[in-house]
Amino acid sequence: MNKLFSKDFTLVVIGQIISLFGNAGVRFALPLYLLNQTGSSAIYGTVTACAFIPAILLSPVGGIVADRVNKRNIMVTLDFFTAAVITVFSLLMGKVSLVLLMAVTLMLLYGIAGAYQPSVQASIPALVSPEHIMEANSIINAISSFASLLGPVLGGILYSAYGLTPVLWGCTACFFLSAVMEIFIQIPFSRQKARGSVWETVKEDFDQSIRFIRKDKPVVGKGLLVVCGINLFQSAMIIVGLPYLVTEVLQLDAGMSNKLYGFAQGALAAGGLAGGISAGIFAKKLSVQKAGNLIIVCAGLVFPAGISLVIFNSGMINYMVLTVCCFFIMIFSTIFSVQMMAFIQMETPGNLIGKVIAVTLTVSMCAQPLGNAMYGVLFEICKGYEFAVILFAGAVSLIIAVSSKHIFEGIV
Repeated sequence: MNKLFSKDFTLVVIGQIISLFGNAGVRFALPLYLLNQTGSSAIYGTVTACAFIPAILLSPVGGIVADRVNKRNIMVTLDFFTAAVITVFSLLMGKVSLVLLMAVTLMLLYGIAGAYQPSVQASIPALVSPEHIMEANSIINAISSFASLLGPVLGGILYSAYGLTPVLWGCTACFFLSAVMEIFIQIPFSRQKARGSVWETVKEDFDQSIRFIRKDKPVVGKGLLVVCGINLFQSAMIIVGLPYLVTEVLQLDAGMSNKLYGFAQGALAAGGLAGGISAGIFAKKLSVQKAGNLIIVCAGLVFPAGISLVIFNSGMINYMVLTVCCFFIMIFSTIFSVQMMAFIQMETPGNLIGKVIAVTLTVSMCAQPLGNAMYGVLFEICKGYEFAVILFAGAVSLIIAVSSKHIFEGIV
């Protein structure tokens, strides 16, 4: 296991490329379709907020299962199940309430992703040697960004030209192919002995991971609280604000707005790809003690997007400024994410890694539903003054980032 690209890690990479491409496409197309049909940021924000709840609830379960079940089997099963969920949505579309169907489908998809990701992240230390963990994380992150780059762009083109159905069938095929690919992965696995009933085992595993984060590595817990704050005030604003501004507010050409939103999503993903590649290239030079500077930069990059709405009347200029800001936000936030994930993987014992990663992912997502719902309402209330919502998000995020810088500087 001295080389980075072993056969099994390569198969994980290929499976992730296919699966994440489908994920990016369906997560782009479904919410956009809802926004196009309703025109309401409040409905959009509420539905996407509900979608995060199962991901939060199922991520700890996914971590516990990842430590007690073969991780390959988890990935294969969940990819097949995702393909089935999209197929059912396609068959029911137009026959039941769109808002209800969309909410249930997105909740299932996000819940599956919440249970899926701990298995992927926990498999990395089992497939690569410790000196390659940072590079392996940057590759997985870059793949996610690359898929998110092509998924929305191609999804936007297909969606604008042919509607939702071809996008859904293409994404279904991606998940099916990914599941077939993952069948051939061999991940080292040692079954842990269960103690008592299923509930007692789950409770003990969860308590172990919380105890590790709070007492053994308290800096992880403090860092997670910072991430929650950034997710609440900045990430949620981008998730809700970007599609709403591009398709409903900036008064772009009606026939181009969905495509331009696809390109904006692609810019986000391109930033994530650039950040992931940068984290891998400069892995030996990046210091986790300086990670706080990265989120300060991310918060500062929100302000040009808000100021542009005040200064310029041109929808295209505002679109370009917003897209460029999001691109650079994603670069720095991705480097931060890769650094922190590698730090957690290297500092966590093997028997706890799945559970600890699941808890960190869960806690980091906790603020997302509240933030999505909050910004859905704020953009609805502040019609004509959307710049104020953006500047508010930037100001609060900057305060959180600056006041928490010392937490990362204290990592040893």
